[in-house]
Amino acid sequence: MKYFHNIVLSDYRQRTRTYSFLITLAITVYMAYLFVPLNTATYTTLNVPGFKGAYNSAWVGYVSGIMTTVMLSLYGFLLINSGIKKDIDTEVGLIIASTSITNFGYLLSKQLSNFLVLLTIVGCTFIVNVILFFIRSEGYSFIFRDFILPYLVFAIPAIFLVSALAVVAEVFLVKRNILQFIIYFLLFGAVLTTLSARDATTFATLMDPLGLTTVTHNITNEINTQFQANIKNVSFGFIAKGEKTFRVFVFEGVNWQLPFLLSRLLWISVSIGLVYVSSFFFHRFDFEQTASERKKKVADPRKAVGTGIIPAGINRCSLPPLVTDYSILPFIKIELLLLIRRGNKWLWLINIGLWGSMLLAPLTIAHAYLLPVLLFLQVARWSDLITKEKTNRLHYFTYASYRPLSRILPAQILSAIILAVALALPVILRYAITSDAYAVINILNGLVLIISLAVCIGGITGGKKLYEIVFFLLTYAVLNKVPGTDYLGSIPHASSGGYAFLILALNVVLLMITFIVRKYQLRHV
Repeated sequence: MKYFHNIVLSDYRQRTRTYSFLITLAITVYMAYLFVPLNTATYTTLNVPGFKGAYNSAWVGYVSGIMTTVMLSLYGFLLINSGIKKDIDTEVGLIIASTSITNFGYLLSKQLSNFLVLLTIVGCTFIVNVILFFIRSEGYSFIFRDFILPYLVFAIPAIFLVSALAVVAEVFLVKRNILQFIIYFLLFGAVLTTLSARDATTFATLMDPLGLTTVTHNITNEINTQFQANIKNVSFGFIAKGEKTFRVFVFEGVNWQLPFLLSRLLWISVSIGLVYVSSFFFHRFDFEQTASERKKKVADPRKAVGTGIIPAGINRCSLPPLVTDYSILPFIKIELLLLIRRGNKWLWLINIGLWGSMLLAPLTIAHAYLLPVLLFLQVARWSDLITKEKTNRLHYFTYASYRPLSRILPAQILSAIILAVALALPVILRYAITSDAYAVINILNGLVLIISLAVCIGGITGGKKLYEIVFFLLTYAVLNKVPGTDYLGSIPHASSGGYAFLILALNVVLLMITFIVRKYQLRHV
C-alpha cells in the first residue's frame, strides 16, 4: 500500500503542477461558463427542438453535469493517456519495476491518478456552475441535491471508465498515440450515435457507459406529457439555435430507477476489470530483448579481435570533406523528413485515402469535413514540433548552433507549413481552378494558424498535451459548425476580408510570442 499510495500521489502532483494542466483547467472553467448559456445567446448546449428548460436547480444541475460528462469523456482521454509513457521516457519505470508492487497494483495506481486529475476538473466545473445558477436562476430556489446528483451519477463513473481506457490503451498500444486517439474516438462516436436510437429499456440502460439514455428519455417524456408533443431526440453540445421562439418547460429531475443505478456501478466494475485483464499483458518495463541485442552488438567486435581480425576504426581520409552551409534549406529538408517519417507507416494509408477522397468528394464536403479530419490526424507530428529537442535532450546542441533563432526555428515552422499545404493541396487546387482566391487564402491562413498554435503552445508549456487538446476541441467545433471556430473558412462570413485579416493577425501574434519565448529560452538554457 505504501508503494501504491506514493505512485498515485506523486503522479497526481506531477500532472497537476504542469502548465498544460493549468491552462487546460482554465479552458475547462471557461467552457463550464458556457454550459449554461444566456437567454440571448446564439447557441444552446442541450437542444430540444421548440422547447427550452427553465433555469431551476434541476435543469442547470443536469445540463452542466451532462455537458461535463460528455466533454470530459471527449477530450479527457487526451489529457491523461501518457502516464505510463512518461515513466518509460524518464526511466522511472525501471525503478518501479524493481519494487514489490504488482502489475495490477501499478496499473490501478495509474488509473486512480488519471481519475483524480479528471475529478479535479469536474470539481472546478461544479463550483462554476453553482455560481452560474445564482446569476441565471430566474428566481428559482437552490436545491443542492439537484446539483450534486448529476455529477455523482453521470460524471464520476464516466471519467472512471475513461481513466481505465487510457491505461488499457497505453498497455496494448505503447507509444502509438495517434492509433489510441483514433480507436478511442471511434468508440466514443459509436456510443453517441447509438444514444438517440436506443429506447429506455433495462438492457439499453445497462449498456450506456455515459448514462445519458435515461436522462434524455426523462426529458422527452416530461415535455411530451406537459405539452402533448412528440419529441423523440435530444442533442448535446454547443449547437447553434435553429428556432427563435421556444416554449419553456420546468424540469424536475430524473426519477432514479434501480437498473440505472446498477448500470453506473456496473461500468465502474468494468473499468477495474479492464485494468485487471490488461495487467496480464503489461510489459513491466522489461527491455530484456533490447538489452540482449545491444550485448550482441557490443560483443561482435571483441569476437572479431579474438579471431585475428582488427577493426579498421575511423579513418579521417575516408570521410567525406566537411562542407560549411549556413543556409536554412538543409534544416527545412531534415525537418520535413522527420515529419514525414514520424509515426507508423500505416497511418499514411489513411492520409492518402482522405487525400484522394478530397479530389472526388463534393468541394463543400471536402472543405468542411474531410480537410479538418485529415489535418487532425497529423496532431502527433505537429504537437512536438519545437519540443522534441528537449524531449530527446538535444536542445543543448541546437541552442548552441549558429543562429538558431533565424535558422532552426523558422525551418521547423516552414517544414510543417509545407506538409500542411501538401495535405490540403486537393482542396486548394479545386478552388484555384474555380478562381476562388478568397477560399484559397482562407485555407492557407488556417494552415498557418494550426502550425502557429503548435509552436506557440509547445514553446510556452514545453509539452504537447495542451496543443493536442486545443486542436481536438477546435476540430470538434469546426465539424459541428460552432460559430467563430471556422479557421479554414468553410462557412460564409458577413465580413469576408475582416475574418481573413483577423486570422492573419492571430497568426502574427502567435509567431511573435513563439520567437520571444524561444529567445528567452536561448538566453536561459
